[in-house]
Amino acid sequence: MSTSEIQKPREIPINLRHDEGFTYIGVLIVVAILSVTMASAGTIWRTTKQRENERELIFVGDQYRRAIGQYYERSPGAKQFPKSIDDLLFDRRYPNVQRYLRRPYSDPITGKLEWGLVLGPGGGIVGVYSLSDKEPHKRALFKERDAGLTAATRYSDWKFIYKPATPGG
Repeated sequence: MSTSEIQKPREIPINLRHDEGFTYIGVLIVVAILSVTMASAGTIWRTTKQRENERELIFVGDQYRRAIGQYYERSPGAKQFPKSIDDLLFDRRYPNVQRYLRRPYSDPITGKLEWGLVLGPGGGIVGVYSLSDKEPHKRALFKERDAGLTAATRYSDWKFIYKPATPGG
């Protein structure tokens, strides 16, 4: 065979405009799928974070309730409730240092050290609560000591109150 007899492959024209339309639609579909995925991931993350904060609020509220109880039960003489949160950090009624809390806890919902105070007889603090008006996610399955939190519609309704044992009961 001579070189003149060798046939060159025929060139086929490619219409790029036709392919570009399909690529554009494909990119739009991928962007839409990614947007939906990111939105759902954000919702899941926010719910998980709220549940963590609620668990932390229950833990911290219980720490304050226990500290108030210890302050009350260990009162020299007549039982009394603390007049301020500082009394739980350093009880000045004793010659030696008495601490019922190691440090003041911040409210996990608001992120602030400020708490609502439940005042009892004589103006003493019998409990604490969050100052947040946000709606809680958790509505059921509380421990017995926190059974009153079930009916709450806001975090500020979650009150962590020390109730002294009644004599003979």
